[in-house]
This record gives sequence, structure tokens and C-alpha cells, in this order.
Amino acid sequence: MSSSKKVITREEWEKKLADVKIRKEDMNKLVMNFLVTEGYVEAAEKFQMESGTQPDIDLGTITDRMAVRKAVQCGNVEDAIEKVNDLNPEILDTNPQLFFHLQQQRLIELIRSGNVEEALQFAQEELAPRGEENHAFLEELERTVALLAFEDTASCPVGELLDVSQRQKTASELNAAILTSQSHEKDPKLPSLLKMLIWAQNQLDEKASYPRINDLVNATLEDPVT
Repeated sequence: MSSSKKVITREEWEKKLADVKIRKEDMNKLVMNFLVTEGYVEAAEKFQMESGTQPDIDLGTITDRMAVRKAVQCGNVEDAIEKVNDLNPEILDTNPQLFFHLQQQRLIELIRSGNVEEALQFAQEELAPRGEENHAFLEELERTVALLAFEDTASCPVGELLDVSQRQKTASELNAAILTSQSHEKDPKLPSLLKMLIWAQNQLDEKASYPRINDLVNATLEDPVT
């Protein structure tokens, strides 16, 4: 480490931190934003009563959104499509990529259950026409249909499509689209603020040695490296 860097002691740093004032209302809004975006409706309701913080959307819509998300996570894609259309049919009408990914997930679930003939028919009738219009869709369709060529999915180069993480990926994409349709951020603000904290620390490292926060959970300060 360069000796030209300024060294800030723990005492100096803690004093500087103590001088920073953060409004409780702003902290409460951040917490509510996280609870609403991630779908913790009961916690949001309790936090609203205890803090008086008003959510920026109707909390009742969270339950509906979480029902859609859960349906995809459980592999009930048709049910999820029905539920999201009941919420707002324009969500899928105006987002062809999302609709394709939902249909792709339906195909994956058919393959998972061993319905080979139904899977092939579904791919040909529902997904192939969309693949002809979009090269990226066609590539994803080909990767998905490749699952049928392997009896042992563990040896399949695209076997990750059958992982639970694939359902989660599709569910998250749908969840984000619903939030956007409700004029709400698709991602909570807290993770972004933490990323900005890490970025700011890395930038400051070039100019000074100071007590870093490496344990974000407990906000533990480490002694500066001299």
C-alpha cells in the first residue's frame, strides 16, 4: 500500500459517521420499499402499523403478485398465466419475451413430467412460430428441446433448465414485469445502496486507509491498514 495515502483512525472515522444524520422517515421508507418489492405482505402491514410508513402501492396487490410468483416456482405455469392476466392482461400482451419464457417454462415442465409427445406438440404449435420470428427465441427453444435427447439429464449440457433455479429465474422476470405495470421499482433499493457502499469504499481505498465495513450484516468496522 502506498505510504502517500492518508490514514484515518477508527476514532476519527466513527466521529465522522456520528456527524452524518439520516432521517428516520427515510430509513422507514427504505424498509417498506424492500418489504413491498420482495412481497412480505404481513411484515409490510405490521411495519405500516408500527412505524406509520405508508406503502406506495396497495398492499392487497402484493398477495396477488406473490400468488403468481409462487405458481411459477411450483411449476404451475398455466395457473400463473391465468392469474397474471386477471391482474392485468396487458403485462403479457406487451412483453413477448416474458410470454415466450413462460411458454418455455411450460415446455420444461412437460419434459420434466415425461410427457414427451405432448412436449413436442406444444413446442411445435406454441413455441416454434415464435422462434421463426425471433432468432434468440429459436436458440432457446432448441436448447430446451435438447433435453428430450437425454435419458439422464445429469449428463445433458442444458440440464440446468430443469433446476429449480430456472423456475426462480422465470418467476423473478414475471414478478418484475408486474411491479413495473404497477409503476413500482422492480428491484428493492436496499441492495442497490449496499452496492453503492462497496463501490464508494473501493474508490476511497485509492486515497486513504480507513476503517472499512467488511461485515455488512453487523456493520463491523475494521481497523485501517497502515
